[in-house]
Formats: sequence, structure tokens, C-alpha cells
Amino acid sequence: MQGTKKTDTNNTIWSRRSFLSLSAWGMFIASISISLGAFLRFMFPRVLFEPSPVIKLGFPNEYIVGDVSEKHKKEFRVWVVREATGFYVLSTICTHLGCTPRWLAAELKFKCPCHGSGFKKSGINFEGPAPRPLERFAVSLADDGRLLVDKSKIFRFERGDWTKSEAFLRYG
Repeated sequence: MQGTKKTDTNNTIWSRRSFLSLSAWGMFIASISISLGAFLRFMFPRVLFEPSPVIKLGFPNEYIVGDVSEKHKKEFRVWVVREATGFYVLSTICTHLGCTPRWLAAELKFKCPCHGSGFKKSGINFEGPAPRPLERFAVSLADDGRLLVDKSKIFRFERGDWTKSEAFLRYG
């Protein structure tokens, strides 16, 4: 029996059984890691932070009596209207399809370029397909004397909200 050589397959470093066992443990650890990562992601969800609906605008003396201020049209989507007795703030969103009307000072009206809705300086709709007047926002004076507008408080003409004290700031 000198010429026969025995090879022992159990003594090899990487046997098939140990490879399968090791790969099974690797898959188990990977699945636990993925599950833990998903759980942690669930515990800390993505949150979208919106800007505050309360905004501070300019001082009352910066606005001309009888004029519509378009200073804050792009940034805050509001028009500030100063009358002889005070202020009101209109939304720049058309009540028909949400377009932004233009202020036509020569005609004293807001005109929507999308479908031709027209609004008086007060915000009342008088032409076109707009179903209701523009919305007003709550307006008051801040501690520092600037105009404070709360866009979360919406006043609608058809509900009789424009007569509420927050819809019009008496000034002057």
C-alpha cells in the first residue's frame, strides 16, 4: 500500500459545508442590518418644513394712501392695499384656477391673464369666470410697528368674513 495516496477532504481550509454556513450567516447579518436600517429610518421620518404663515411687512408710512403695493407679490403672494382709514391684505391667487392676476393701476382693477377674470381694488370679482372674490388675510400691527400678516387666517367675502376686525386694520 505504498503507492496509494489518501486525500482527506475534511482537512481542507474551505470545504463546501463551511462556505455555505459562512454565506448563510452573512446573509442573515445583512438582512438584520437592512431591517434595523429600515426601522431607524421609520423612527426619523423626512419632514418638510414650511415657512411660517405669519410674515412681517413694511411700516405703515411706507404705503401710499389709495394705492396697491406690489412689493410682496413675488415673495409672499400678497398685495397690501392702503385706504384712508386703514389696510387690508389680498391674496394674489385667482379664485378661478390659481393664476396670479396683474394690478392695472390705470383701470383700478386686478386682471387675471389666464381666463380674463377681473377684480375690483377691494377684491370683488366683476368679470370673467372667477367664482368668488379674492381672499383677504388677517392683518395687524407687530410690536415693532410693522404690518403683521397671518396667512393662515383667511377671510372670504361670501361668508361675511370681511367685516371681521382682523380682515381690516384701522390706521390713521
